[in-house]
Amino acid sequence: MRITNMHHFSEYHRFYVARDFSLSGLDMKMLSTIYQPMIGAYAVSLYHTLFLQLPIDKVGYSATEQQRRLFLSLELETGERGRKYFIEQTAKLEAVGLLKTTRKFAEVSDDYVYVYTLSAPLSPNEFFKNQHLTLLLRDKVGKYMIYSLRDELVLPESDELKGANEENLSVPFYELFHLNSQVIDLEMEQAFFETAVSKPSETKPESANKGFQYSDIIMHFPRESGNRVFVEQLKYEPEQMGQINYVAKKYGLYLTDICRLLDEDGVFDPQGELMLELLQHKANMVFRQDKKRGEERGRYLAKVDQQTRGAASSNQENGADIASDKTVEMEFYLQVPDIFQGECNQHQYNYILRNEPYIFLLEKIFSKGTVPDGLLDTLAKVDLNYGLKEEVINVMIHYLYMNKRSWSKASIEFSVTDMLAKQVNSFEQAVQYIREQSKYQESKTAPRTGSRTGTGGAAGGRSTGTARGGVRQKPLLPTVEDKPSTAAASRSAEEREAMRRRAQMLDGKV
Repeated sequence: MRITNMHHFSEYHRFYVARDFSLSGLDMKMLSTIYQPMIGAYAVSLYHTLFLQLPIDKVGYSATEQQRRLFLSLELETGERGRKYFIEQTAKLEAVGLLKTTRKFAEVSDDYVYVYTLSAPLSPNEFFKNQHLTLLLRDKVGKYMIYSLRDELVLPESDELKGANEENLSVPFYELFHLNSQVIDLEMEQAFFETAVSKPSETKPESANKGFQYSDIIMHFPRESGNRVFVEQLKYEPEQMGQINYVAKKYGLYLTDICRLLDEDGVFDPQGELMLELLQHKANMVFRQDKKRGEERGRYLAKVDQQTRGAASSNQENGADIASDKTVEMEFYLQVPDIFQGECNQHQYNYILRNEPYIFLLEKIFSKGTVPDGLLDTLAKVDLNYGLKEEVINVMIHYLYMNKRSWSKASIEFSVTDMLAKQVNSFEQAVQYIREQSKYQESKTAPRTGSRTGTGGAAGGRSTGTARGGVRQKPLLPTVEDKPSTAAASRSAEEREAMRRRAQMLDGKV
């Protein structure tokens, strides 16, 4: 039980107990022989005291009473010393999974109510499969005592039938019973739903879908904050509470994050209205920072794990790598770059792309110096956080180098994002992806490299302007050209005289 302020936990606070099981003879033996050596007799006594707050033959919730009853039943002194000892014993029960403690804020009494949810002891088979509980018991009683307890509680199967074949002869429910599914009793279903007993852990997802309640926020919000008055008004502003829960769900914020953001300056205007845009901006910053820290932590842990395992099993890994080398089919061969010419042929180069780590390929490309740290950090993020396979990363590096694309972080992340969205997860898929990209680039640049000399370009030397990226600004229109008058020059003097007379006749001059 985590209690930071002892004024929030005393014998005057109310409590109730929730449980949905009853102790059997085996459970009682597990408590006395297994759990008691681990947590002590006083903690087990507290467990029995909480268990008996409900009748043995019933499950559900006990009546709400003051914790003074528990203190008197356990013969604890009322005061700070008794409270600390009670908290210490409940912590032991919580650590081994027998108890879960929560508290609710009762608005009517303006005080906390503590809920003690009991769990049944593990069965012998489940307990001895639990590693940390078994190790704790070993530290308390020794390993030979553990062997004795296991043999006492778990009886093995006979050796004669241990490995024999078995056949399931059980009869399923619907083979024997037939229910009348045409009649639906809504009243009965609603009654069972309303009176159903469930643990807080089972109802937690439902409450999480509803979002944070006002009581949760005000309980964790600092009293000295300047925004305390505005946060207290949220009790009567369901619309603003809905906005806060929307932001919390959108960016995956915890209750402490929400309280910290509501304590920021400018989140509320002078009239107490919630500034939703500013709250979303700050929530997005928190989300991005948490994401960045999580990615860095994941990369660091992966590097540490590789370093700890690499030295001890280097020979085994080398043998495993040789055994797991993959070949490349000729239809997926990639062209050998100029930097590798003379060092390897096409078969060897594609073998490197398929089986070698991407750092080996980078060291070859940047052979005149060291590989830039920014590039290594970007590809480490792609490898460890995004989960892109190294053979796919090698193909992407080949594509960047052969097409002289940018090595910047934005360019690499753009390509990686496109690959992840298209489910590129193998060497063959990556090769097919870069081939499609190359075809797309060729078709995109085709209008710029094609012939522009038409009828307009032959006469007058006109040129059509193109926009950036090869998009034509104006359409190419046909032009009317003046052709040389070769026919008029070939006419004789008689023909020209006849044409002149014809024109005079039409004008009425003749």
